[in-house]
Amino acid sequence: MLGGMLLPVAVLHLLWLCCLPGDLFKGVSYSTVVESAEGELLGARISDDEQWRFPPSDSVPRRFATALVQFEDRHFYRHGGVDPVALVRAFADNLRSGHVVSGGSTITMQVIRLSRQRERTISQKIIEAVMATRLEVRCSKREILSLYAAHAPFGGNVVGLEAAAWRYYGRPASELTWGEAATLAVLPNSPATLHPGRGREQLLGKRNRLLKRLLEHGDIDSDTYEAAVTEPLPQAPHPLPALAYHYVEHCPQGERTRSTLKYSLQKQVEGTVSRWSDEMAREGVSDLAAVVIDNSNGFIVAYVGNASLERARPGAQVDIAASARSTGSILKPLLYAAALQEGVILPRTLLPDVPVNLGGFAPQNFDHQFYGAVPAAEALARSLNVPSVFLLRSYGVARFYSLLQRCGFTSFTKDASHYGLSLILGGGEGRLDEITRAYSDMVRSYSDGESMWNKLALWYTFEALKEVNRPDELDWRMIRSVRKAAWKTGTSYGFRDAWAVGMTPEYTIGVWAGNAQGQGVPGLTGARAAGPVMFDILNLLPLTQEWFPEPGDAVKGAWADVCPLSGHLAGPDCPQKDPLFIPVAGLETEPCPYHQANGDFVLTPSMEWFYKPHHPEYTGAQKKQAVKEMEFIYPSSGSTLYLPRQISGEVEGAVFRLAHRNADATVWWHLDNNYVGETRFIHELRLTPDRGKHTLTAVDADGNIASVSFTVGSN
Repeated sequence: MLGGMLLPVAVLHLLWLCCLPGDLFKGVSYSTVVESAEGELLGARISDDEQWRFPPSDSVPRRFATALVQFEDRHFYRHGGVDPVALVRAFADNLRSGHVVSGGSTITMQVIRLSRQRERTISQKIIEAVMATRLEVRCSKREILSLYAAHAPFGGNVVGLEAAAWRYYGRPASELTWGEAATLAVLPNSPATLHPGRGREQLLGKRNRLLKRLLEHGDIDSDTYEAAVTEPLPQAPHPLPALAYHYVEHCPQGERTRSTLKYSLQKQVEGTVSRWSDEMAREGVSDLAAVVIDNSNGFIVAYVGNASLERARPGAQVDIAASARSTGSILKPLLYAAALQEGVILPRTLLPDVPVNLGGFAPQNFDHQFYGAVPAAEALARSLNVPSVFLLRSYGVARFYSLLQRCGFTSFTKDASHYGLSLILGGGEGRLDEITRAYSDMVRSYSDGESMWNKLALWYTFEALKEVNRPDELDWRMIRSVRKAAWKTGTSYGFRDAWAVGMTPEYTIGVWAGNAQGQGVPGLTGARAAGPVMFDILNLLPLTQEWFPEPGDAVKGAWADVCPLSGHLAGPDCPQKDPLFIPVAGLETEPCPYHQANGDFVLTPSMEWFYKPHHPEYTGAQKKQAVKEMEFIYPSSGSTLYLPRQISGEVEGAVFRLAHRNADATVWWHLDNNYVGETRFIHELRLTPDRGKHTLTAVDADGNIASVSFTVGSN
């Protein structure tokens, strides 16, 4: 007999245990919610079913929880999911009224009803009651309140407490007053008829009666009650915060994301960037983006994908910070640092700055001048293009391409050979967020000393970039209050992209300016457009560390004697030798090639030709010795030339150039052993060679000979 009774009981108990789904609200669509690092709401996107329904929170504000329990379920903390007293009272009230005026459902039962979305019948209420008792066993009272607060309807397309607090009061639920908390506590009771846009007298009456009950129960004092009942009801829904628009777009949809963005800083950076963008728009520069990274942890703390979204224009919605754009010169610091740490150059190694044609690629400096020879650090600070191309040729395109991939660049999708030497001058495309990240990683490497970067190489890179002329023309050496930064600019071909990236020990700032649609603007440069914005953002940052601490002898490096004129390791003929702490690999670099046995400092003829006008102290060879007297400046040996044509179709020819140490020398020119002319003082000759391979030879009165081989291609 007893066994026969136990089986049904066991079956019923098993059914009760299994009556509740593992996820009550499986399949429910939530809004995308993105918060700052401090938990402030940055922005949100409506859910797939067009509801403002924030993902569930772990907690419910005390005021709302207290008001809700007093209004909906005063025995909530004492019952096990079903309140028999409330059910009896509801039955009596409904009987007296002749229609349903009270359901008697507990908050727990309402959570079950919200999850099932079934028709409200007596049978369904019984099912809800059974499932409610099971939910009480599975979840704590706090968790049940959280489920209710996240899924209760608050009128219109607003679901859940958090969405309601922002839509009706424009602030988080944790900051609601007692009057506001009471208003939202009564709304789910009848959201269709008590929406804040209608039925306002009924809503006000219910709220005030709840406030009276809170007073009588001792939850609020009389002063709080008097203040709460005078509070107005909410008017039209508030727009949700819209900070970091593009950042929010990248976050997981339908989820709550706690970002690394700092709320106050994000607002300040957005304001600064928008102000600059509105000003630049008058000059035809429509779009502006900025990224700020905290170097201590690598977190992005401010992100503006594009500024002034309210200013209608094509491309306003484009997230420029995550878009691939021509890099201009912005990659040069990476090449300089890599060449230092891998023993290709020393900090001030002289790099050639002379005309060169490398397989049809003839780089030019921004000012269209040549300087003959420039120390590597100075070439970086001045962003000279020609020395950078010579450096990349020495370092290796494939090697540098591999470095960029290790630095996290994803936008270089073709083989290294596709980009060639133009890679260092904007021949490839980079993203502002990845470029800023690469610079920030250099700073982090300097601090922790454990990465792909050598600390000494980074130190010399930062020191060189500290010397870049600032757009505000302030000198950090003269004014102590001026914040120091290692910074670099970049300008793409056709004035389409302007870059500026600045580094301090604590933060890295990246800025891009231009047009999302790609049209160029005359005069759009990194120094003029992006640089001022970068320094304005720099002034917003809470900096405490003035500059990078100088590396000590414990760093992986070595002391070496360096020639102060060439920047190379000092050779036996260098009259002066300065000690310098360099990366260990620098010990393998070439010794000074310019000092002669008698101590004279002599550059090659082509370098000397362009060097002397900028260096009056340069004397060259003082005594007759075995040095090259003349050298072709253009073309370079083995290059391919494409001769321009006039409108008529006639070939214009090309101007061939030669440098001679003797300013009075006369030179006779021969093309393929055929005499073609002579020059004196200025050695330039326009020639029109036929298509194919040629050799050009120059001879002076002393019998010195210079030759160059080249090919004329077909247009």
